[in-house]
Amino acid sequence: MLFVGIDLGTSSVKLLLTDEKGNIKNIVSKEYELYFPHSGWSEQKPEDWYTQSIAGLKELIKDFPKEEIKGISFGGQMHGLVILDENDQVIRPAILWNDGRTTKETEYLNTEIGKDKLSEYTANIAFAGFTAPKILWVKNNEPENFARIKKIMLPKDYLAYKLSGTFATDLSDASGMLLLDVKNRKWSKEMLDICGITEDMLPQLFESYEKVGTLKPEIAAELGLSEETVIAAGAGDNAAAAVGTGTVGNGKCNISLGTSGTIFISSDTFSVDDNNALHSFDHADGGYHLMGCMLSAASCNKWWMDEIIRTKDYAAEQKGIEKLGENTVFYMPYLMGERSPHNNPDARAAFIGMSMDTTREDMTQAVLEGVVFGLRDSLEVARKQGIVINRTTLCGGGAKSPLWRKMVANILNVTVDIPKTEEGPSMGGAMLAMVACGVYSSVEEACKAIVEIVGSEEPDKELTAKYENRYQAFKKLYPACKSFYDSLKLN
Repeated sequence: MLFVGIDLGTSSVKLLLTDEKGNIKNIVSKEYELYFPHSGWSEQKPEDWYTQSIAGLKELIKDFPKEEIKGISFGGQMHGLVILDENDQVIRPAILWNDGRTTKETEYLNTEIGKDKLSEYTANIAFAGFTAPKILWVKNNEPENFARIKKIMLPKDYLAYKLSGTFATDLSDASGMLLLDVKNRKWSKEMLDICGITEDMLPQLFESYEKVGTLKPEIAAELGLSEETVIAAGAGDNAAAAVGTGTVGNGKCNISLGTSGTIFISSDTFSVDDNNALHSFDHADGGYHLMGCMLSAASCNKWWMDEIIRTKDYAAEQKGIEKLGENTVFYMPYLMGERSPHNNPDARAAFIGMSMDTTREDMTQAVLEGVVFGLRDSLEVARKQGIVINRTTLCGGGAKSPLWRKMVANILNVTVDIPKTEEGPSMGGAMLAMVACGVYSSVEEACKAIVEIVGSEEPDKELTAKYENRYQAFKKLYPACKSFYDSLKLN
């Protein structure tokens, strides 16, 4: 049997074909445009996702027996607002997770509605990237588009809808909309009323591993697949990556160094931190998770390499970096604002500490370290809740860098485990399809059978101590700069 996992990312869609034992047979990526109509805005065309996904599927499966393909599922970029009209046509480009236009709407929700009420209704407070503030933005700024809305969905759910005809979402992805009662796994009537929408505009809720439908006959014919091919609900990209790295059950941790950066802690029980600095979401395994998300992670390194020093040889730039824990240059990784734990879309990236003897290597090192320091900010929130994290898996493009792995281990003071398969969200999606098809009885059983750890990075006591001093300095930077960010917002 063969299964397809589709990772609908911000820069590309990655499609993976695997058998039921997790042996990867093929991987295909297809890129699409990312649009920035105004400073701080970020949009994509859902039609591009679908076109490239279909093209990718055809390429993925062309040399394999089509009758062996039993299921398809997803890991997808979270929080994006996709709206359709009565004819199922996309009304406007999707407003993405890293879009910062909703400052007024976010402030309205957090101050006038109130953080306590939001936490009561959804277990979370409003962040600029969440879906509910985007709905309010459309209502306030594009009333003619708001009036046309018949369906509201998330990015991966647009693909599932186009493939199966089922208007569905999963609980892990829905958790990031600020419309879901996370604790009770149902839509929040209070939040729907606040946003001026009705429940029939929202998808039916499924667990990530549940079957939502099968391929539409015309799609099956186009792809050469059976009409009985199962479409499973799938998960938000971070929950799908957690499945792909075995981060299920109680007390497991996964860190993703992708376009964004996340620290993901799985749990059997529901919990919320005191200040809602971390997201409290449903997990793809049927449980719950806490998650800290920074908006710019590996994208910081990509920006530094591609746009500033203009090189594609990332590894060569890291070769000269040797004095770990001793860098006097700091980098604040806020290229697109920041979510966890600062919740400030107006924050911006900065270097500080340069002198006449600062080198190119120092600057590159600062970028890599700054991302991990940002992740530690979220980890510290979890630790204050009494959560003990001594080891974590690591995935995402940044996980391929031995130097970055070493920084993660020593800045966070945890053992870093490297899964055999680097394709976290797409593999997680395929594994969810396996559960939906009955190959495994649970997500946890699938993880035990498939996920394999091939290496670990242990923290070094001396280096950890050096980085502790560096982190204590780093964590003073955001409070020192906050008033400056606030002044920029007023101009």
